Amino acid sequence: MSRPARCIIGVMSAGHDSTSDAPLMATVSGCRGVVGASMTPATVCRYVGAFCAWLRDGGRSADEPIVVGCDGRLGGDALHDAAVAQVRASGFCAVDLGVAATPTVGVAALEHAAAGGLVITASHNPASWNGLKPVTSLGRAPSPDEARGLLEFFTQGRTIHAPAEGVGGRASDGAANHAHVARVLEALETVGGVEPIRRRRFRIAVDSVNAAGAAGARLLADALGCELTHLGAEETGVFPHPPEPTREHLAGAGGLCDAVRREGLDAGFAQDPDADRLAIIDERGVYIGEEQTLVIAVETLLGAGAGGGAVAANLSTSRMIDDAAARHGARVVRSPVGEAHVVAAMDERRCAIGGEGNGGVIWPAVVPIRDSLGAMALTLALMARRAASISEIVSSWPAYEIVKAKAPAPRDGPDAALDAVRREWADADLDTRDGVRVDLPAQRAWVHVRASNTEPILRLIAEAPNRAAAEALIDTARRAVLGER
Repeated sequence: MSRPARCIIGVMSAGHDSTSDAPLMATVSGCRGVVGASMTPATVCRYVGAFCAWLRDGGRSADEPIVVGCDGRLGGDALHDAAVAQVRASGFCAVDLGVAATPTVGVAALEHAAAGGLVITASHNPASWNGLKPVTSLGRAPSPDEARGLLEFFTQGRTIHAPAEGVGGRASDGAANHAHVARVLEALETVGGVEPIRRRRFRIAVDSVNAAGAAGARLLADALGCELTHLGAEETGVFPHPPEPTREHLAGAGGLCDAVRREGLDAGFAQDPDADRLAIIDERGVYIGEEQTLVIAVETLLGAGAGGGAVAANLSTSRMIDDAAARHGARVVRSPVGEAHVVAAMDERRCAIGGEGNGGVIWPAVVPIRDSLGAMALTLALMARRAASISEIVSSWPAYEIVKAKAPAPRDGPDAALDAVRREWADADLDTRDGVRVDLPAQRAWVHVRASNTEPILRLIAEAPNRAAAEALIDTARRAVLGER
């Protein structure tokens, strides 16, 4: 498998001393930048124009619509309007979903037999960022090869313009969330159905960070008979805390962990702004880690006999997924980081489930995109099946400690830093498809260093049976990439 497509374009803007201060990240994961600097309506039009030209070049017809949604973050409506306008100017009808989760846009692409879809979102990035995620007619992210082709169209400035009589129309769809939840309920039939969950009458809290997952979370909780305490329930786009669903962002006073503990709830669920990731809080108000989300989902599906013989996960995902697969006679197929790479691996091995250790569960029975609603439903299904709490479920399998860190991206590219990592662990088992992953099976540990697809940084991730060992691996990796001894 070839290395992930990645391009960082420096953009000079007022108030910035260098082009690196507001980079435009154009990668296999889409396009992201700082609003008002590298991400402007002009940037949106250029990317959407390239997307439309790429679709037409791939044989899609102007008679097929393009669905468009946004995560609702503050200021995103201007970029959303620009995207809709460019879709129409390119000759396609735009089906406007308004504020909609990324997986909901995938569902809508399938429901409308669309040429593709676009999500105006910067996912977990801070509020000053925004961007675009493309979706194909299959309701999924473009494959790695497709993503490279789209990136080439974008960097070359390729686009299409319709004549006056060919400008596309504009429609709206207010039922996309209902269609999404209906797919989740249907898929639940393969793991025991809806009724066992309804009978438990779970009391849950959801933090939707005032963004795109709020409406779908409400609908799903109601459909599953859950009593819902909803934090960040408005679609204002004003994040009540930094939007990435990490421990430090959810554990403060008045936050999700506090709400679960204070109200004696069964579970808490945290979505990111475009609702393709899910973090889980147990009944004690303890953040159990994003890595556990995929493990729980895999355990639910494989334990119901609905998962087949293989599970897909990226190179940065916990080895807990290997343990979960092994319990049911399945194996794990690893891919480079990025949803497109995981879905490609799932297609190749016909996996019924896969995902990434950032809380991103891909359940193709619902939609072949990371989906917080599907992950939430699978978690509740496992709790109902086992008649067990989340803490009891998690404590039943081997535990590891995973540590995630960041380092500045070298201005001249990551190659020298990655070479230093390879030299540091020259005698270990190395996977170099996406940065460098070092496997240390005798220590039941690994470390992965790679350039981010979504931020101008290097990501350092290590896992070991205890935190001290994982932190030691991170320290060694950090010294290597920074050239320290």
